[in-house]
Amino acid sequence: MENKIFKALQISENLEKQYVREIIQRQVSDLPAGEVLVRVHYSALNYKDALSSVGNKGVTRNYPHTPGIDAAGIVEESQSSDFKVGDEVIVTSYDLGMNTSGGLSEYIRVPARWIVAMPRGLSMREAMINGTAGFTAALCINALINHGLSPDKGKVLVTGSTGGVGILAVAMLSKLGFEVTALTGKPEAHEFLLKVGANEIISREAMDDKSGRPMLKSVYAGVVDTVGGNILATALKSLNYGGAAAICGLVASPDLPTSVLPFILRGNSLFGIDSAECPMPLRQEIWKKVATEYKPTNLSLLATEITLEEVPKKLDIMLNGGAIGKSLVNLG
Repeated sequence: MENKIFKALQISENLEKQYVREIIQRQVSDLPAGEVLVRVHYSALNYKDALSSVGNKGVTRNYPHTPGIDAAGIVEESQSSDFKVGDEVIVTSYDLGMNTSGGLSEYIRVPARWIVAMPRGLSMREAMINGTAGFTAALCINALINHGLSPDKGKVLVTGSTGGVGILAVAMLSKLGFEVTALTGKPEAHEFLLKVGANEIISREAMDDKSGRPMLKSVYAGVVDTVGGNILATALKSLNYGGAAAICGLVASPDLPTSVLPFILRGNSLFGIDSAECPMPLRQEIWKKVATEYKPTNLSLLATEITLEEVPKKLDIMLNGGAIGKSLVNLG
């Protein structure tokens, strides 16, 4: 098996300090150490993959490198008692695709502790329509529901709603019966957002308050935020009494220009969501919810399927802010 040849996307740094993307052939023996070898059937594109493809050292330190923080496939070799040959598995997060050869490849080899057994009710394809984005959206929703959020409490705002996390949050919340407000700066995405479950759509400008007021009219019972910055600050000032926001991104900014007043006058809460190092018991629980109660009926609408050869072009679209929904990579 160590001599088996397979295809992978490779990012290399040339003499001009430019980062070149190409589909290459590799051997299984080139893969890093790990207890489990997985034949990847599906992956999905994430913004971290796009950053890795242009040499972002905060994501990937050493090149040449194969990105891909998501993978779903079948175990082909295992030195772990937890997984056997033929098992369908999900591998996301940890160091996959960052400094460890990732899922934009027909094979990965990883530590057993990174792997989640495919939950009943989810196919490999459906797992990667979700991927890290769907897992993160589900973590956000789980935190808000555990706080007490329910459909009768009021509207839920999703920022960055055309990205992977955003679009899956919209679809999952809709499945759960929530009234969803989707925020986007892309007018061309309105019809798509309504189709996947949004009840109303607002522009970035509508959630970018520059009045300097510490509080605004109460509008939302909950927020799933992927952008940070002043949009998150505005959303926090617009929460109902006892409302909450789950934050998982910083597309606009890592800064949070707000005050303590929304928290101490309205009893609001703010939940930070991390998917990369999420403990395995919670990880397994969330994936089961992704496969059952959180699973949108229109899941197939949320992704466009592409080949490995089409990935470089899609990465450019992501870097230029033009992506809508998920890109599902078929490696099967």
